[in-house]
Amino acid sequence: MKTASRPLIKPDQRGPALAARRATKMAASAHAYVRGSTVRFYEWLEEGGGATLPEGPAVWICGDCHVGNLGPVGGRDGDLEVQIRDLDQTVIGNPAHDLVRLGLSLATAARGSDLPGVMTARMLEGMVAGYEASFEADPGEEPAPRRRGRHARLPPLMRKLLHSAARRSWKHLADERIEGVAPVIPLGARFWPLQPAERRALRELIATEELRSLVAGLRGRNGGARVTVADSAYWRKGCSSLGNLRFAVLAAVQAEEDARPRYCLLDVKEAVSAAAPRYPDAAMPRDNAGRVVEGARHLSPHLGQRMLATRLLGRSVFLRELLPQDLKFEIERLDRDEGIALATSLAGVVGRAHARQLDAAARQAWLAELRRRRSKTLDAPSWLWRAVVELVANHEAAYLEHCRRHALQG
Repeated sequence: MKTASRPLIKPDQRGPALAARRATKMAASAHAYVRGSTVRFYEWLEEGGGATLPEGPAVWICGDCHVGNLGPVGGRDGDLEVQIRDLDQTVIGNPAHDLVRLGLSLATAARGSDLPGVMTARMLEGMVAGYEASFEADPGEEPAPRRRGRHARLPPLMRKLLHSAARRSWKHLADERIEGVAPVIPLGARFWPLQPAERRALRELIATEELRSLVAGLRGRNGGARVTVADSAYWRKGCSSLGNLRFAVLAAVQAEEDARPRYCLLDVKEAVSAAAPRYPDAAMPRDNAGRVVEGARHLSPHLGQRMLATRLLGRSVFLRELLPQDLKFEIERLDRDEGIALATSLAGVVGRAHARQLDAAARQAWLAELRRRRSKTLDAPSWLWRAVVELVANHEAAYLEHCRRHALQG
């Protein structure tokens, strides 16, 4: 197996290494800090910050609705849409929480791009306009796959990312994730060695009929193909892996008529309790992985249809096959026009995810509530503006304190 020159992280060293990595990522920028500090947002809600927010209808919400959790997502049949990409925090709760969290993310992205404060106000106006427009249309009328010009009205940043996603192949994904198409996961900075029990448990999981059927039936593959493990490793990925299981599995899919196997990359992740508050009377799966998969099926159908909830090493986990088309928005700098257009389109994605769960009467009732309490000068609800302003100040102070501690720790 190929290895990097730096010392490998052993299983008993994962905790400190992951904590250090998370601290470094969150110190990179205020926007990165917001992305990695979901719990702080919900602490603000619990401490009374959300007292003025409206009580929206009971729907599945993302629970961690920031810019980086939205992007192109490939479907089982090859279709491609911008949808919610990360559902770890999904619950049946108040859709206003997704709006505020997205507003906070966009506001910090604007500040990181040195845009004036008035642009934050305009981006929130665009965000509300895009969200409300999704409730005025029939949420069941998704654009037909591959229709010519279907993405023509999207902002340039989103259109460019979609076009890039549509052109990607397995080679692109393999080059990015495992440094080439060879059937091996290179150990090093991102991938760490497994314990024997972990490797054995992953082989047993991949051997189940439920998993074989999910992987073999994706994107026109032979549904009777055999699926086996080519390689596996612990995956140091994102900011949420601390203390939890996170594995990469390179699977070989071999049909009888194929001379050689095709390969795919599976992401296996432990599901933990959501920090996002749920409505007390909401009926959700008690198992956390079941909750994540069920939320994905409502909010992000392309993703939900290729996910599986199961148990691994006595813990609740969910897995999905990573497709080359799955990308996320990485905002480095926004200009004024880009900021408003992107805010409008991303909020429309969230709005469609919420709206498709409601009947016409419930959609109209929530739309009417959103249009209340508007000022004469700002075409966005006053509760949204106040919440985002308060949260920006809250997170800015916390970010600077985080950077101070990180610097003192070297």
